[in-house]
Amino acid sequence: MIRVVTSRQFSRGASRHPWLFDSAIDRVEGQPQVGDDVLVVGANEKFLGYGLYNSSSRIRVRIYSWNEDQPLTEDFWRSRVRMACDLRRKFMPAPTALNGSRLISSEADFLSGLTVDRYGGWLLAQLGSHALQSRMELLVDELMQQTQASGCWLRTEKGIRQAEGMPLIDGLFRGETPPAFIPVEEHGLVYHVDLVDGQKTGFYLDQRENRFRVAQFASGQMLDLCCYSAGFGMNALRHGQVTHVIGVDTSKIAVENATANVTRNGLADRYEVRHGDAFEVLTEFRNQGVRFQTIVLDPPKLVKSRSTMETGLKGYHSLNRLALDVLEPQGTLVTCSCSGLVTHDLFQQVLREAAWQARRELKILEARGPSPDHPQSLQCPESNYLKCYISTA
Repeated sequence: MIRVVTSRQFSRGASRHPWLFDSAIDRVEGQPQVGDDVLVVGANEKFLGYGLYNSSSRIRVRIYSWNEDQPLTEDFWRSRVRMACDLRRKFMPAPTALNGSRLISSEADFLSGLTVDRYGGWLLAQLGSHALQSRMELLVDELMQQTQASGCWLRTEKGIRQAEGMPLIDGLFRGETPPAFIPVEEHGLVYHVDLVDGQKTGFYLDQRENRFRVAQFASGQMLDLCCYSAGFGMNALRHGQVTHVIGVDTSKIAVENATANVTRNGLADRYEVRHGDAFEVLTEFRNQGVRFQTIVLDPPKLVKSRSTMETGLKGYHSLNRLALDVLEPQGTLVTCSCSGLVTHDLFQQVLREAAWQARRELKILEARGPSPDHPQSLQCPESNYLKCYISTA
């Protein structure tokens, strides 16, 4: 087997972090192709793990096994899928035609580069590793056996695809083509999920519990920014004390989807959906003197890489600073970040600075993360990506 020897400065081996960057490699003994199995050893020649190689990515090796007696065989890959599915069966509701859940959560399920959600009878797989592509037939075969799904649609994210040197392979991967929209019921509300053209994996299942919990703190007039499916606002109307919601999203497809959702749930008279940019909308409301009792900020990932950290943090700062300017005294601010590179401490620092500039005393009532079918790996801190703070100022 081809050997990859890490540099003496490499420090992640003992922590079992699954990513081995090109800068941490001293030498490669052989000429591995994309997706080839490799043996990773330290500078001291001690075994570190078995992984898959990708010469096109800065993550040169993704390590999947840290057990020298457990190479990457067919049984190994199938057992990883079974383990992930078994974990969900322990605490998630039994699958129905109207519910959805995450089945595989990349690094947290020791399958770095693969995310799989289930919606009713269909699977949506998002591939984020070129090296893992050659194992997809095997992985999806086991998933289909575990779930008895009707079909599996495969998607890749543009930025990740470029970083991985991966070809565009989106489309039906196995079984039947999913319908244009799949109905999903959550907390008594029905959404239509688009597996083919929807954002990410079609629906943000990671905010499931947060959408309901936020409703317990929400009241009065509510501004739901980056609303996507209108989930936060609709839950606040149905389960909270909110009287009216303005939902805003920069995506025209999201606006159409949100409008359809509020209509099918009988909330169109109290939920107004608008197309617009969150920063511009907040600036306009501030200049007009418009105030809200509840504001939800759930923007897309603003920090996609370390090179965009400074710009992304400025974006989070500006968004929260503007929101505090239009939040009524003692109002509820719900602010989220899905950037894995932004730690909780760093996000809190951004909020402190925004509150200081706005001359508001911001108090966090609850610090929340994703729903439990989206676990986080202690070995890979980047998997602890979602931060959802319910606060008052």
